[in-house]
Amino acid sequence: MKTLTPCAFTLGELAERLKARLVGDSDHRVTGLATLLDAGPNDITFLANKTYLKYLPETKAAAVLVHPAYGAEVPCARLELENPYLGYAELSRLFDPLVGQSPEGVHPSAVVAESARLGARVSIGPQCVIEAGAVIGDGCVIGAGSIVGAHSEIGADSRLHANVTVYHGVSVGRRAILHSGCVVGADGFGFAHDGQGWHKIAQLGGVIVGDDVEIGSCSSIDRGALGDTLIGDDVKIDSQVQIAHNVQVGNHSALAGCVGIAGSTRVGRHCMLGGGVGLSGHLTICDGVQVTGMSLVTNSIHEPGVYSSGTGAMPNGLWRKNAVRFKQLDDLAKRLVRLERDASDAAQG
Repeated sequence: MKTLTPCAFTLGELAERLKARLVGDSDHRVTGLATLLDAGPNDITFLANKTYLKYLPETKAAAVLVHPAYGAEVPCARLELENPYLGYAELSRLFDPLVGQSPEGVHPSAVVAESARLGARVSIGPQCVIEAGAVIGDGCVIGAGSIVGAHSEIGADSRLHANVTVYHGVSVGRRAILHSGCVVGADGFGFAHDGQGWHKIAQLGGVIVGDDVEIGSCSSIDRGALGDTLIGDDVKIDSQVQIAHNVQVGNHSALAGCVGIAGSTRVGRHCMLGGGVGLSGHLTICDGVQVTGMSLVTNSIHEPGVYSSGTGAMPNGLWRKNAVRFKQLDDLAKRLVRLERDASDAAQG
């Protein structure tokens, strides 16, 4: 069941905010945002994918956010703009039930070190711990049970949902969103082996997270071994992502669920890694690279484009036959080279 923020906007106000062309009653008020099929007479909806055109005649919405090319097919008021999906994104923030729901101040059960610095309009929830020297910027919301380690900094207007852990010496930029269970600044996976056992390597670096970054639930970003792990501005990280020590992720990149990036790999700007992608360590991925889901990247990528590895799903019997053939590829390649060499020798003889 959805819970909507108790607010209302006229279609005229929404059109002005979105810079959209309104066709309909500018004074009509809407109180919610819903899908084409679920919307009622007090809701606004959107059409961003032509796949859903078939639902347009059935909508009961007060208005539809739509591209001008489909405006004539809308059975109610409409707001026309070139990128309806981007408009939907802005509308979603207007109707976000979390907006304005966190009371300012420090909950009595929170523990805040005397040397910590809290900005204006800050909300510190129940059972939070803000350690010595930490800095919480203006307008931040620190959810229940979250921990901000010693000498870490959370930038203005950022939100840590419940049970987020930010270790010591971590810098998080402005307007960041960290979801429940994520951990920023844990030790990297650094150990030396003496032939019999493992010896821990202290991780002396930190983590620097840029502005407008979102980190999904149960994701981990490890601190650097010596230098810092770096996450650029406007990077979007899905849930259950693992980013190892000294990784660098460039501005405006996006990492889908269960991505794993091994230590010291550099990912460029405007890159997209699909779900389950794995990057080996010490690689360089240039700007503008897209790696499709479940791919394993073991070599650096120096040209922008779309990259894939692995095989798609197929009936098990066929996959087993192909798996045997995969093992034979090297022998087949060698036989082909011999045949070509023999044919060339025969032609010259």
